[in-house]
Amino acid sequence: MPQTLEDLVGSKLVIGIPGTKITPEIVQQFKATHAGGVIFYRINFESPAQLRKMISDLENSLGRKLLVCVDHEGGRVIMYRDGVTIFPDNLAFGKTGKVEYAKQAGAIAAKELRALGTDINFAPVLDVLATSYSPNIGIRSYGEDWKLVSDMGTAYIQALQAGGVSATAKHFPGSGPASIDGHLKLPTINSTWEEMKQVHLQPFIRSIEAGVDVIMSSHPRYPRLDPNPGNIATFSKRIMTDCLRGELGFKGVISSDDLEMGAIKEMGPIDAAAVKTVAAGHDLVLSCHDFESQLKCFRGLMEAYKGKTLSTNDLEESVDRINKLKSKRSKRFEGMPSIDPEGAKLAAKVASEAVEVIQDHEKMLPLSSKLRQDIGIVFPQLSSFSSKIMIEKSFEDEIGFFHEILGHLPEKHVTEVYGITPSEEDIENCSNLANRSTVTLFFCFDAHLHPKQQALFAMLQKSARKLVVIFLRDPYDRSFLRPKDVGLTAFGFRRCQIEAVVNKIYGEG
Repeated sequence: MPQTLEDLVGSKLVIGIPGTKITPEIVQQFKATHAGGVIFYRINFESPAQLRKMISDLENSLGRKLLVCVDHEGGRVIMYRDGVTIFPDNLAFGKTGKVEYAKQAGAIAAKELRALGTDINFAPVLDVLATSYSPNIGIRSYGEDWKLVSDMGTAYIQALQAGGVSATAKHFPGSGPASIDGHLKLPTINSTWEEMKQVHLQPFIRSIEAGVDVIMSSHPRYPRLDPNPGNIATFSKRIMTDCLRGELGFKGVISSDDLEMGAIKEMGPIDAAAVKTVAAGHDLVLSCHDFESQLKCFRGLMEAYKGKTLSTNDLEESVDRINKLKSKRSKRFEGMPSIDPEGAKLAAKVASEAVEVIQDHEKMLPLSSKLRQDIGIVFPQLSSFSSKIMIEKSFEDEIGFFHEILGHLPEKHVTEVYGITPSEEDIENCSNLANRSTVTLFFCFDAHLHPKQQALFAMLQKSARKLVVIFLRDPYDRSFLRPKDVGLTAFGFRRCQIEAVVNKIYGEG
């Protein structure tokens, strides 16, 4: 059946939807935009059975197959709370130095994601970290060594794709050095082509050699890479077509990142952004949250093709690449949803091997029986994030979690939970706990971003007899440590990582 221009344009759109059920409004949105793909987030997930029904209901209502996509990197970026293994962040994998762990994780992720109907996983992150602060990539990267990033990334890609899920190498041409989070504002990376070729392009070159199905672009501005220094990579034909297609020979599908991000909004309206994104060479255009933005993307592209601003020959070639990707999977679901029992074992192993003691000048670790008599635990209210990111069930009750993992020990443990931006009452309560504890375990969550949390940190340093600081998320708060403080991290805040840190402190596991 011949496809209309509307169908061809819509094939390039991947859109997000609200809620956990397919409504007439959602079906109408897909009909209005002719969108060929859907991306699922935390807000769409209640259970594996519910998600499978949601996908089936949507495709049955439309009478056509979609590209089903998800961001499932592991660690910080996980959308589903059940039916998948909650792995540590990539940086934890990198710290182990064991490439076989990345391969095993890719195989397990493929098995679990295929059972949930996934076609494309927007992972792994192949950005190489710079030594400077990285607010967006951070623990999502395998590390600062491009060879290790390449080895880990390609091992994951090959295993994921062997299991039937298309992998995505991101964020091309490399956004590791970005000092601003592109979700919020527009970053600028001043690297030259020579610098990019020596380091940041290398993992992508390796991923292409490994046969990666999809490569996702990045939103930073690279003024030394494009003749127009105002262009971001998403809008750069020099970067996305001349380099990625021409010089590197990538023949797969090129995807944008979400065009609703803050970095794009600084560049102008989203309909114009969609046209610039396609003109630069992208096959898939992502608009992940807002119905009106999605409609604007579709209408902007339709006008551009009708007005010959964009080439219909290029459109047909692009849709051919997308259809080839779709054809790799004849079944929507393969297997029943269940967590691979090997997943939890691997997650625990990686988390344990990744734990890094940043500072312990007094050789306090593991804690002696004398120091363990009266432990005070100061822990962030992770449950407060549940409306924004996937938080594991364990942290719906943070105090109960520590009772669960430490309740078998004879020593006394008292947990005080503080808000991520702690109140004065939080600070006072935590300080009082530190005053009466032999050792205080402070789980620090990005204090450099939260002045009130820095105040809590400083107060604990005054109040605690002995202070052990565990850095959750990116360990950029180490500069707050005093010489006598103990500092350590597992490079993330998932349960397996917190258990690994606690085991290190107690000399268990």
